[in-house]
Amino acid sequence: MYQSVFRPALFAGQVVVVTGGGSGIGRCIAHELAALGAQLALVGRNAEKLGAVQQEIARAGGLASSHVCDIRDEAAVKALVAEMLGRHGRLDALVNNAGGQYLAPLAGISAKGWQAVLDTNLTGGFLMARECFVQHMAEHGGAIVNMVADMWGSMPGMGHSGAARAGMVSFTETAAVEWAAHGVRVNAVAPGYIASSGMDHYPPEAAAMLRKMPATVPAGRFGNEAEVSAAVVFLLSPAAGFVSGSVLRVDGARPQVRPGMGPVAASAEVQQRRAVRAFDGFPLYQTPKVFQP
Repeated sequence: MYQSVFRPALFAGQVVVVTGGGSGIGRCIAHELAALGAQLALVGRNAEKLGAVQQEIARAGGLASSHVCDIRDEAAVKALVAEMLGRHGRLDALVNNAGGQYLAPLAGISAKGWQAVLDTNLTGGFLMARECFVQHMAEHGGAIVNMVADMWGSMPGMGHSGAARAGMVSFTETAAVEWAAHGVRVNAVAPGYIASSGMDHYPPEAAAMLRKMPATVPAGRFGNEAEVSAAVVFLLSPAAGFVSGSVLRVDGARPQVRPGMGPVAASAEVQQRRAVRAFDGFPLYQTPKVFQP
């Protein structure tokens, strides 16, 4: 069973939509929410991956449905939300986790590539949030968490993603104001360097760079999927009832590092201290292949 720090049955009777729920951080979030009593509606483009996570959740005693959809397609998103409402009867929360990008300097990004990343990381999240709001939450309330990224101070090598994520932060802040009168809270989570399966999608030549990244993090390590999931769950929970329009960073203080500061990473011994050691709550977590011996 998932080793959540939150109380059992916290989301009993609720339906939560998780986009990008077929792998990585989205898969982990889905497992934790299911372990806490939520019914999951998993959304993604790969039916096989969604089905595998659905079966994992079922084996753990949870409930989930899977829905194939390209969230960049407005008509498809409208139909998807109607389909989920028809199946579940309610949508209490949305986790806008789906996203993706690729390594490229700004000068090497085509208009098509730029648009594809913005559509995935910004427009798709907007469409999902808007339709959940219009079709259900405007009348019944709810909570939305948008996944962004560590783009504070720029994202060299992934400028298209940085622009999209910054746009999603602004959308989060605006939606929090416009939808508050309907009982809808909107927040974001900004993961830093997280050792998730997404890292295996980068080209082989990026492996050396990825392995060096923890040295630039004051915490001295990568974060893991369960640590991001816990932040999402908190923002969806009643304990965050007065939190809206905020971005919760999960990054080990990496954005505070400045050139010329010298070594910043905590030692392996320090990383084991109670206050900062890794939280391993997800028993099905697997280390990305790029970090395996």
